[in-house]
Amino acid sequence: MAGQSRKWLIFVATTWIQAFTGTNFDFSSYSSDLKTVLEITQVQLNYLSVASDMGKAFGWCSGVSLMYLPLWVVMFMAATMGLFGYGLQWLVIQRIITLPYFLVFLLSLMAGCGICWFNTVCYVLCIRNFPVNRSLALSLTISFNGLTAALYTLIANAINPNDDTIYLFLNALVPLFTSGIALVPILCQPPLQSLTTEAIRRDSFIFLCLNILAVITGLYLLLLNSLSSNVSMARILFGGALGLLVLPCVCPELCVHVSGHVGTSTLPFVLITQASI
Repeated sequence: MAGQSRKWLIFVATTWIQAFTGTNFDFSSYSSDLKTVLEITQVQLNYLSVASDMGKAFGWCSGVSLMYLPLWVVMFMAATMGLFGYGLQWLVIQRIITLPYFLVFLLSLMAGCGICWFNTVCYVLCIRNFPVNRSLALSLTISFNGLTAALYTLIANAINPNDDTIYLFLNALVPLFTSGIALVPILCQPPLQSLTTEAIRRDSFIFLCLNILAVITGLYLLLLNSLSSNVSMARILFGGALGLLVLPCVCPELCVHVSGHVGTSTLPFVLITQASI
C-alpha cells in the first residue's frame, strides 16, 4: 500500500512539473520590453519566439541522457537550462548586462530545449509507474502544461502587476524550485508491481476523479484570472490555485475510501478501464 501511495505522489509531482514548466507560453508578456532593449525589428523578435520552439528539436538529447544518467539528474539539467536561458535574458532586459542578438537567440533555444527535457522526465515517470493506465496518466499530466501562463500571471500580479519583465525572472527560478519539490517523490519511486484487476479498476476510478479535479482547476484559472489585476486579489487567487494543485495528493486516498463503499464493478470503472487498454 505504501508503494501505491508513493506512486500517486510521483504522479502529482509530474503534474506540478508540467504546470510550472510551460514557460514558452508567456513570451508575449515580456516580448515588447525585450524588443525595446535589444533594439530589434518585429521579424527578429518573431525569430526569438521561434527559437524557443526550435529548442524542442533537440529534445532527443534528453532520451540519450536518460540512458546514462539518473532521472533526477536529467530533471535538474532541464532546470539549469531554463535558469541560464531565461536568467541571462532577464539580466539583459534589466540592462544589467549586454548581449548581442545572436546570443539571446541561443539562450531562447536553450530554454526551449529545457522544456522538452522536462516533458521527457514526466513521460518516463508516467510510463514507469502506470504501465497499465499510462495513456490516462500521460494525457492528464500533459494537460497541466496549459496552466503555466495563468499560474505565472497570478504570481507576477501577486508580486508586481506593473512589471512585465518579472515573467523572465519567474521562468528562470520557478521550474528550478518545482524540481526541488519533485525530487523527494522521484527519489522514492516504488518498485514496479503487478496489479490485480481490482487494483486496475481502482486506479481508473482515481484517474476519473483527478480528471474532474483538473477540469475544476482549469475553470478556476480561466474564469477568475481576470480578477487578479491587484496584488491582494492575485495573492488570494494564487493561494486557491495552489490548493487545487495540492489537492491531488489526498484525492487517491479519498477515492479508495469511496470505491470501497461503492464497489469496484460499477460502470465508471469499466468504461475507463476499457479506454485505457
